[in-house]
Amino acid sequence: MNTIIKPIITEKMTAAGEKNNSDGFVVDRKANKDQIKNAVEELYQVKVEAVNTIVQRGKRTARNTKSGYIVGRKSTFKKAIVKIKDGQIIDFYSNI
Repeated sequence: MNTIIKPIITEKMTAAGEKNNSDGFVVDRKANKDQIKNAVEELYQVKVEAVNTIVQRGKRTARNTKSGYIVGRKSTFKKAIVKIKDGQIIDFYSNI
C-alpha cells in the first residue's frame, strides 16, 4: 500500500510548519497513524513525534458551460499533519 500520496505545500501549511516544525501530507484514506509515521520516517529519514489526521470531505462544485449547468463533487481525501523532532527538517526541493 502506498501510504503517502503527496506533500501539501501551500502558503498556510508552510507557515504553520515553520512555527510548529510540522509538515502536511495527503495520505491513503485507509492508512492509520502508525503506518503514516513509519512511511514518513522511512521516506525522509527523520524522527516523527506525533501524527494528526483529518478526513477532508469533497466539496460541491458547479460551473456553466455551453451545454448547460454542470454540478459535481471533488473527491474526499485524508490529510496528515506530521510533527517532527526539533532540529530535523524535511527538504521537499532537494531532488528537483
